[in-house]
This record gives sequence, C-alpha cells and structure tokens, in this order.
Amino acid sequence: MPHALSDDIPKPALSWALLPTLLLVGSAVFLYPFRLVVIGYVLIAAALALAWLFDRRGMTTGLARDLLLIAVGMIIVSTISVKADISWGNFFLVGVVLAAAVAAPYLLSRFVFKDHAIRFPWRTGQKWTKVQWGYFGLVLFLGWLILPFYFISSGVYLNWPNVTTPDEIGRLFVGVNAVGTWDELFFICTVFVLLRRHFPFWLANLLQMVVFVSFLWELGYQEWGPALTIPFALLQGFTFTITRSLTYVLIVHLLFDLVVFLVIVHARNPMPFFLVQP
Repeated sequence: MPHALSDDIPKPALSWALLPTLLLVGSAVFLYPFRLVVIGYVLIAAALALAWLFDRRGMTTGLARDLLLIAVGMIIVSTISVKADISWGNFFLVGVVLAAAVAAPYLLSRFVFKDHAIRFPWRTGQKWTKVQWGYFGLVLFLGWLILPFYFISSGVYLNWPNVTTPDEIGRLFVGVNAVGTWDELFFICTVFVLLRRHFPFWLANLLQMVVFVSFLWELGYQEWGPALTIPFALLQGFTFTITRSLTYVLIVHLLFDLVVFLVIVHARNPMPFFLVQP
C-alpha cells in the first residue's frame, strides 16, 4: 500500500504554525534570488525559535523538528551558487551539496528524531490510469509549445552556458536532469511532505512553492519565468498528493527537463522541430 500522507488528518489553515513557517519559506527569497544570506539566516533563526517556543507551550506539535529539517536542507543549498555552471569543478561541487541537502534532513529524521516522515516512494503498487499516462504526453506537448518562446523571447537561455563539445552537451544534459531529480526529492518529498503534517494540502503546496520557485529563479528561470515555475511547482505538489508516487512526479519533471535541455541547445544551435527560432 502507498504510504499515507498526513493529509488524512484535517488541519486548519490558520494556526500558530503558520507564522514561523512563513518566516522560514520567506527566507528562501533572500537566500536564493537575492543572495542576502544574512537576512535569510536571521529569518530562519526567528522561525526556529518561534517554532520551539510554540511547541514548548503546546501551541504546536513537532513544528520545530519539521522546520529544522527543512532549514537544514535550505542552509546547505545556500552555501553555494546554483547558477547554471557546468565547469567540471562546479559540476561536482553542486552535485555534492545538493545531495547533502537531501541526505541531511533524511538522516536526521530517521536516525536522530526516529521519524519516518521523509520517504521516497518509488513503488506504490498502484497502476497508473489512462489519464495519468496521457499527462506525460501533455507535458511534452506543452513544453515543446511554451518553453522555446519563454527561453528565446526573454533571453534567459543566456543564463545557461553555450555548449558545443560532446562532453559539454553531456554535462548539461546530466546537470539538468540531476537538478530536476533533486527538486522532487527535496521540495516535494521533504519540504512539502513535512509541511503537510501541519497544514491543509493547498496551503502546504503554496508554501513549498515559494521555496521551489525561489531556487529555480537563482538557477536561471528569471524574467517572467515564475509564470511557468509557480504553476509547475503547484502541479507537482498536487500530482504527488494524487499519485503518492515519487516515480510518477519524477517522470513528469524529467520529461519537462528534456525539453528544457533541447531548448537551451536550440537557442544557440537551431533545431527545425521547434516553432520559435532564435
């Protein structure tokens, strides 16, 4: 049976848990797009202090623990720039740091707090419906239709390196897919799932979206990119709630990222199958 999310227990939208959580997710805006890490760390400290106080007074339950797990991952990511850079040194540096940002909350949860909230449900035992299979095709079509216009008209493709040699193209492909995989492991299976213990689905989804979109902005999805990344982040949270499957949401993300990779290459090396040409 698929692991039951904590959405099985109704929770109020307005609670004492909201204030420290808003401080925590708001810190992502300073940590990533603006790189004002001192302000970000102050907000994180305030969030954790309030959560600890609220737990101690019985106003919340387990909030400090769950926000701490999220904060650990966010702080680890903030130690480096995640702007697209596929030089060999940065390629491995980013890989190690992002892996640590997922591993640290998981290990703390499992072995320090003796908790099993953070899971990575690759196999759920549930068959996907025809609609769910069809969604894969819709993702590819919408990516093919929208992404070339976004990347080329806004010029954000310049946020990614110009790849010409086979090893550069290979590193770009691996990097795009590795970051896409990490997005689901951290933002959905860690941030979203932990927030679902304290908030109703729609609010937890909005809160995780703030962190998700902030990270994607620094990565390179700028200009009017949030018009794409906000609904994408929300849809991934919704899809995970419906399917309870990391495998499913990861396939969706990687199909989208396949088009992202092709468009980045296309922006400097035109391909005839895209409608928008550079």
